[in-house]
Amino acid sequence: MKLSKRSSSLVATAIAAALVMTACGGSDDEGSEGESGAAGGTYSIALYSDPENPLVPSNTSESEGAQVLEALWTGLIQYAADGSVEYTGIAESIESEDSQTWTVTLNDGWTFHDGTPVTASSFVDAWNWAAYSENAQGASYFFSNIEGYGDLQAETDDAGNVVSPAIATEMSGLEVIDDQTFEVTLAAPFAQFPVTVGYNAFHPLPEGFFDDPEGYGALPIGTGPFKADEEFVPGQGITLSRYEDYAGPNPAQADTVEFRVYSDVDTAYLDVQGGNLDVSPDLPPDAIASAEDVFGDAFLEAPSSGFQYLGYPVYDERFSDPRVRQAFSMAIDREAISEAIFQGTKQPADSFVAPIVDGYREGACEYCELDPEAANALLDEAGFDRTQPIELWFNSGAGHDAWVQAAGNQIRDNLGVDYVLRGDLDFAQYLPLLADKGVTGPFRLGWSMDYPSPQNYLEPLYSAAAIPPNGSNRVFYVNEEFDALVQQGNSAESNEEAIEFYNQAEDILIEDMPSIPMFFDVEQAVHADTVSDVVIDVFGHIRTAEVSVN
Repeated sequence: MKLSKRSSSLVATAIAAALVMTACGGSDDEGSEGESGAAGGTYSIALYSDPENPLVPSNTSESEGAQVLEALWTGLIQYAADGSVEYTGIAESIESEDSQTWTVTLNDGWTFHDGTPVTASSFVDAWNWAAYSENAQGASYFFSNIEGYGDLQAETDDAGNVVSPAIATEMSGLEVIDDQTFEVTLAAPFAQFPVTVGYNAFHPLPEGFFDDPEGYGALPIGTGPFKADEEFVPGQGITLSRYEDYAGPNPAQADTVEFRVYSDVDTAYLDVQGGNLDVSPDLPPDAIASAEDVFGDAFLEAPSSGFQYLGYPVYDERFSDPRVRQAFSMAIDREAISEAIFQGTKQPADSFVAPIVDGYREGACEYCELDPEAANALLDEAGFDRTQPIELWFNSGAGHDAWVQAAGNQIRDNLGVDYVLRGDLDFAQYLPLLADKGVTGPFRLGWSMDYPSPQNYLEPLYSAAAIPPNGSNRVFYVNEEFDALVQQGNSAESNEEAIEFYNQAEDILIEDMPSIPMFFDVEQAVHADTVSDVVIDVFGHIRTAEVSVN
């Protein structure tokens, strides 16, 4: 959540850079000089759940897995801590004369952790594999604007059963020119394409992956500053070691980083205080007020691209009427919850797009304002049955129970609709249930941008093409007019024109209210005095390579 709107334009800066730039834990270990010149030592970071899936870039679309991938992979481009684009990754340049056909040129010298070279085929083969529907990758949708994507999609019936197989396994819009160059042809112009490719769905894969995807998912081989020497152990975590042949300009400072799985954020926070954990990327709500006093300079607070929302199962008859969805949103006093639960550190959401990117409009969501009288009138118009409680869903162990319960109390008090809390599943169990239409009431989710664009808050969450298993549209919302406006924004010739279309698409969302925007986040973390140079970025990731062990 952003407490104030950034004055700079992340999207405009990123597009300009993409178009014109080229080449461009508690530990007793003493630091020792490694081959890379880094200081050495080991430190630990908390994860608050197991990753939902094995660590394959195109099937990792949740926070815990993405944090591990941040250490294991470097993509075509990288994002700075503020979200802007940096050409410090594998791409030397990404250029186009028409915003539709893009030539990607790679830097020399990049290798996978198994020592094999990163080539143009490493990207083209990975993207084709991710897009092919038979492989059921959760981020498949991100390739949908590449020419030929539809040929890789099997035809299914309403129950999801395949009735006609895909007619191709490779997209016609991808072509390897030579080892260091490949060409991407999009189905329509998309000026922001270079901004998107730092997202982990676009990361390369080594040749051996395709013979054993399951094995490589358990023991991933990436391109990043750290490498995996062991498999991820569910319920425990994984330890990564510095990759000495890393070709990027910012090698890992530590010898190893240990990711530890915690069942709840409270235990992780106490372990940092007790010297048993070095970094906790999140704080329990009841620790927010005192954390800075307790940790001093080791308390971190930074701008965030993230926001929290309550999604509706729009497939459920009780929530199929937009008037019902509008009413529940207007029954919630976000400001009161922020003050009571988060000591005012979370900004009440008034838009579907976070303030950190251009395209945010203050006060855009009229149904995000508390108005019990209007809410009750809408429920009456819709004929909603108030005698049956609603279920409120959230994942366990991450500190969401208090604010979801507070929202439930306000719904009960303002609308006369009782509720039942359903917060007994950890994140790795929770996400598949949502993807399988397994909930019958509003459910908590959060979203941090994958790349700096307002489009990333709209298309991946609400477009028809992003319905699971191909994307993150877990509310199962479908609106053809919304999809068309997003595509017009994607094809716009300028950032300003694109934002006009994205705003129009958001206006449709606001009327349909497939989810309830709740809070814009601020990133908060704490660390022990055993480590320094700890940075948490706008994506909510600890920048693992930068951390030094004292």
